[in-house]
Amino acid sequence: MSTACKKLVNTVERCVDENLEGLVAVNPGLRLVEGHRVVVRTDINDAIASGKVSLICGGGSGHEPAHAGFVGKGMLSGSVAGAVFTSPPPQSILACLRAVAKKNSGGTVVIIKNYTGDRINFGLAVERAKHEGYKCDMVVVGEDCALKSSDKTAGRRGLCGTILIEKICGALAEEGRSLEDIARIAKDAVTKMGTIGLSLSPCTIPGAGATFTLGADEIELGLGIHGEAGVKRTKLVTANEAVRMMIDHMTDPNNNSRLEVKAGDKVACMINNLGGTSVLELNIIAREAILLLESRGVAVERVYCGSFTTSLEMAGISITLLHLDDTLRNCLDAETNAPGWVRPYLPCGERTRTTPQKLVTEDSHTITTQQAVKDTVSADMKKLLYDMVKTAAEQLITSEEKLNGLDKESGDGDCGSTMARGAQEVLSELNSKDNPLPVGNPAELAKRLGNIAEVSMGGSSGGLYSLFFTTVAGELQKEISPLAWSSALAAGVTTIRKYGGADPGDRTMLDALYPASEELSSCLKANKSPLEAFKSAVQKCTEGAKSTATMKARAGRSSYVSQDRLTNPDPGAMAVTIWLSAVLDILSK
Repeated sequence: MSTACKKLVNTVERCVDENLEGLVAVNPGLRLVEGHRVVVRTDINDAIASGKVSLICGGGSGHEPAHAGFVGKGMLSGSVAGAVFTSPPPQSILACLRAVAKKNSGGTVVIIKNYTGDRINFGLAVERAKHEGYKCDMVVVGEDCALKSSDKTAGRRGLCGTILIEKICGALAEEGRSLEDIARIAKDAVTKMGTIGLSLSPCTIPGAGATFTLGADEIELGLGIHGEAGVKRTKLVTANEAVRMMIDHMTDPNNNSRLEVKAGDKVACMINNLGGTSVLELNIIAREAILLLESRGVAVERVYCGSFTTSLEMAGISITLLHLDDTLRNCLDAETNAPGWVRPYLPCGERTRTTPQKLVTEDSHTITTQQAVKDTVSADMKKLLYDMVKTAAEQLITSEEKLNGLDKESGDGDCGSTMARGAQEVLSELNSKDNPLPVGNPAELAKRLGNIAEVSMGGSSGGLYSLFFTTVAGELQKEISPLAWSSALAAGVTTIRKYGGADPGDRTMLDALYPASEELSSCLKANKSPLEAFKSAVQKCTEGAKSTATMKARAGRSSYVSQDRLTNPDPGAMAVTIWLSAVLDILSK
């Protein structure tokens, strides 16, 4: 079976039911109706007794959290689910309606997405309910902005905007508004919003294959939430370009299903995960959408970002825009306990979303505003230190692919990239006109290298190197001599052991650093020349790094990997040999 078809389900036949059973087990404020795929509020009898209008929605499964995840006070009274991507049967829809309302209650608003199956099945249930004496009105959501043609079609599809309509109707119902008022406001809101989708991959229905095919380097604009064809396929583009393409299409004057958006408009924006998109990507898309809209003079007063209407594991997003007025804004802001609703976090007392300015702290400009540093070594030593730093950085950049290859055994294959990223910044600051690295002051140089490691490298490697150089800086403030350099190296190693939690023999960078430090100290104490001592130290460093190939990993990421997969030296240890060997090359000239 291909990886695209893998599903963590027990059986295809029961996956929808077990999904709903899991939802109510996690959220016991919801309950299932016996014999149907219907979820209602646990306090539904109290809600009915209040005389307020009830709300139901539903559709095929596979779009979770839609729609059962939006059942709760302030949103839906109940929801009904069909099989995956299949409209629920009329008898279940009618069961849902009967469960949330009485014939003499305030009535029921039935919200559906504009798909033929939903219109037919929900329409049939509503007509039966009316025949039985229930008050009902139907709101059909069709806000898809993909369709450009004016030819007769099934109409604009219902997409993620349906969730905004559920929220609006739920808030109005909690206020005690009438069935007629709620339906009128909701139908008007449908005309004030638009949605456009973008897919990076298909999804697979449990027990079946992919709903469509898409090239590894392709994306599709304007597809439906069941994998229905979109309006355009193109090569993969950046997040910035993707958002621009989506909003340009949504607002295109030549698009018959367009949403008009102009400078001065106030909108809510919903960034929806189609299922397989990471939170990292969603936040980037949200940023780009806000920047683009604001650059066009549009006030983006609310942004909702998360999973609202998915298509199983489809990688992709949809963007929904809704024109706001005071009523709709108040409805979106109203309280709800529906588990699927994600509301934006606004500052206390604020009702309008604006992107906040970055907080400036005392250390925000520490590096860029440093004063000129006095040299503490001779001009010749300063030149040597410059060449050492430059050569070490260049060698690390050259070794990026080699180190990444070693790291693929035990990590995520980025050790070389991490080291190269730090090295690139070292070269940049080494030659900076405004604030170059203070190579004439070893203590300040080490301090700056620690800052670079912390900011540019990131991760555990950046943290460990920052600790190392920060400790070295402290030692070199005392004196500058071969023994002082040796003591600084030893102190740095001790700090790495203290905070990194590893020891020599654990298959880490320490297996290169520790023997180098010990050998350097031993040789200097035996009155060997500094160059001889350093040559011997680099030799021990190299031997130690190579020996990690046969070591059992007891620390770092390698410790989580099966021993039989670890056949090459540790990349962190090899990185140490690269920069120490570069220093030796300069000293040996």
